Amino acid sequence: MYDKYQSPLSERYASREMQYIFSPDMKFRTWRKLWIALAETEHELGLPVSEEQIAELKEHQDDINYEVAKEREKLVRHDVMSHVYAYGVQCPKAKGIIHLGATSCYVGDNTDIIVMCEALKLVKKKLVNVIQELSKFAEEYRELPTLAFTHFQPAQPTTVGKRASLWLMDLKLDLDDLNYVLDSLRLLGSKGTTGTQASFLELFEGDHEKCKALEQKIAEKLGFSGCYPVSGQTYSRKNDSRVLSVLAGIAQSAHKFSNDIRLLQHLKEVEEPFEKNQIGSSAMAYKRNPMRSERMASLANYVMSDLMNPMLVASTQWFERTLDDSANKRLSIPEGFLAIDGILDLYLNIVDGLVVYPKVIEKHLLAELPFMATENIMMDAVKAGGDRQELHEKIRTLSMEAGRNVKERGLDNNLLELIAKDPAFGLSLEELQKTMEPTRYTGRAKQQVEEFLEEVIAPILEENKELLGLKAEINV
Repeated sequence: MYDKYQSPLSERYASREMQYIFSPDMKFRTWRKLWIALAETEHELGLPVSEEQIAELKEHQDDINYEVAKEREKLVRHDVMSHVYAYGVQCPKAKGIIHLGATSCYVGDNTDIIVMCEALKLVKKKLVNVIQELSKFAEEYRELPTLAFTHFQPAQPTTVGKRASLWLMDLKLDLDDLNYVLDSLRLLGSKGTTGTQASFLELFEGDHEKCKALEQKIAEKLGFSGCYPVSGQTYSRKNDSRVLSVLAGIAQSAHKFSNDIRLLQHLKEVEEPFEKNQIGSSAMAYKRNPMRSERMASLANYVMSDLMNPMLVASTQWFERTLDDSANKRLSIPEGFLAIDGILDLYLNIVDGLVVYPKVIEKHLLAELPFMATENIMMDAVKAGGDRQELHEKIRTLSMEAGRNVKERGLDNNLLELIAKDPAFGLSLEELQKTMEPTRYTGRAKQQVEEFLEEVIAPILEENKELLGLKAEINV
């Protein structure tokens, strides 16, 4: 195992469940399901396909003779025909009707759609669990004031829970997109070599209604509402870019979250989980590097850039089809899903173990709060009889002096002391310190979180409650 390349997506990041969805076994079992659906439907529509032949196909549906197919492919250099041959070896009675009227894309493209649907369902399951875990965090810390930042410069306070609601909102938008794409995916159906269904029209002796019924019945047998109404030999490759666009959207949200966590960990306000025996640095034993968030960001960069692959493929398909999509699809689609699977496992793991340090948060907030409280201080002074314009200029001047003390001399923020000494304000230091209650400056942050969780997130969790209860395991 050490003498050839192995994808880190399989070895380190993606779950076994997602790996199986894109496995050869999943693919070839789906091919056989499609061949059975085709044979059953052709029988139902009056073609010479017997129940005995269908029963034989079902009997050997899951015991795939891989070695026979492998040896045959060495000879004919065609994967679909090799598996048709191998299935026929197991099913001599049905041998002549396997794949009747179909092209390779009947199994290839329909399977790709089925596999992407299954993968999207797993992504949805993990995404909903992340949303649930993050909503618990937002609720728990909905009231805890924290210093907010614009341009990464201190700004009007918010709460830790309100900040978490921003991460949640991004994920809610991602879930909306995922649901839309998942609900709108259709099978290719049985379109034939150029999408005209000519071979099936010949089989059904010119009966157009039976050609239409064939596709609808096959779709329903595979759990789909229908097939795309028109296509070339393949389904439009634009569907691949639609699917990967959903994954790239989740990657964007995860990257934003991971960046914020890394910044917060630098500030020592919030930390990702750090295990008892975990080593942060080979040189600096004291370090607690945010390695899970960094890995999230790294994988997210890959997924976002991966979106270019299906876009390029879709835009350069010639007419009814060319085969320059095949090698790219084999890489970009599975690996995009494996990477987003790893990202969501990391996201769930991090949120489940986030550590919050309220005392550090309070210290940072109180160091900046005097600047942010100046408007309230000024209003209190005006109420006491002061001149608003004069006070505004004095506060501006005193704020600059306090800022210099902090930045140039390394002192604590002494703005309140400076204001208390100025008789124009008529306020004592004790009175000024009473204005330093952080919750006075967080606006509707707490209420916004409560309303958002109740009105937006709770219905999502209720609708998807059968998907909840997932715990993420991180391999490395």
